[in-house]
Amino acid sequence: FYALPQSPQTFKQLLMIAGMDKYFQIVKCFRDEDLRADRQPEFTQIDCEMSFVTIEDILNTFEGLTKHLFKHTLDRDLGDFPRMSYDEAMERYGSDKPDLRFDMEFVELNDIAKGHDFPIFDAAELVVGICAKGIADDYSNKDMKKLTEWMQRPQIGAKGLIYVKLMADGIIKSTVGKYYTDDQLRIWADKMGAEPGDVMFIVSGEAEKVRKQLNELRLEMGSRLGLMKDGDFKPLWVIDFPLLEWDEDSERFHAMHHPFTSPKQEDMNKMLTGDHETMKALRADAYDLVINGSEIGGGSIRIHDRELQSRNFDLLGFTKEEAEEQFGFLMGAFEYGAPPHGGIAFGFDRLCAVMNGQSSIRDFIAFPKNNQGRDMMIDAPSPVDGDQLNDLNLVFDFKED
Repeated sequence: FYALPQSPQTFKQLLMIAGMDKYFQIVKCFRDEDLRADRQPEFTQIDCEMSFVTIEDILNTFEGLTKHLFKHTLDRDLGDFPRMSYDEAMERYGSDKPDLRFDMEFVELNDIAKGHDFPIFDAAELVVGICAKGIADDYSNKDMKKLTEWMQRPQIGAKGLIYVKLMADGIIKSTVGKYYTDDQLRIWADKMGAEPGDVMFIVSGEAEKVRKQLNELRLEMGSRLGLMKDGDFKPLWVIDFPLLEWDEDSERFHAMHHPFTSPKQEDMNKMLTGDHETMKALRADAYDLVINGSEIGGGSIRIHDRELQSRNFDLLGFTKEEAEEQFGFLMGAFEYGAPPHGGIAFGFDRLCAVMNGQSSIRDFIAFPKNNQGRDMMIDAPSPVDGDQLNDLNLVFDFKED
């Protein structure tokens, strides 16, 4: 058995409502996380909540903390952190946590790739590519085939991969030579900043899916070409996240961050009165700190008004009874007069891993879980006996196949 409560989100909000000005804690968290190298069920947070603050206050405080840690542990001056909106990050890199240690930005080609009787491009919502510098002579047709198959794996799901090789001797080799002249492909090259010796990789299809697929290729090429240098740190703040995301399977909205995140001030009235399409366009006062493609921390300004919080629960599919049963204590507290407040939490183990150039947080946890979520030293989670179940008033009811 595991018991995995979330991080202490609502509790720290209650502290702000109760009159505590600021809350900081290095806290052990338990969460039902996906089992990946940078995640495990148990981890450590640097957690914070503050009253009467703006986004600027929080970003400046935790940017200062990050600079201090890097300066005093690694003797590295990080400089001011750039900021990028969620929409810009997705448009330029296909990810809300872009790795800025190397370029290879996305270039949209709809205006010059469509209308040439190439049905794959003509039917696509988005045609977009990246330029890999200096690899044209090193990548054979066999290599390109393997890379295409890599993109077509179920984990990525691309339908295919178009490439244009600009050979050093001026010859152009591509998989779309039947539909485009060399002069037309040179126009692509001009737009993408490609030169002799470079390769342009292009994918097409549904915009959201294609951007995510091209992000996987960008990271793969960055790794293959040695562009992710150890000891090179590129932090940035990603801001202006969507408040809600629509899930086609369940046909309902989900919170992009969590249900207590406030919409931007200019979107509050829209949230209370808007239709479905308006809801999709709402932006949140939410922010993430990203370093080298890893999300180090995330936070938001919180909702501090009962009516707004009730509307958000309604959008997320809660009935009034469910919202009251699960979060009535918080909405009731709002009625006593809640200050504007916000916060952030850093993943301390992940920050340590990034600072040391490692991908796995398990190297920075004294007794880590393995990639199946098990503690191998004490063999947990483990079976429990009947007496323990009785103490907890739990009964197993296994159905036979």
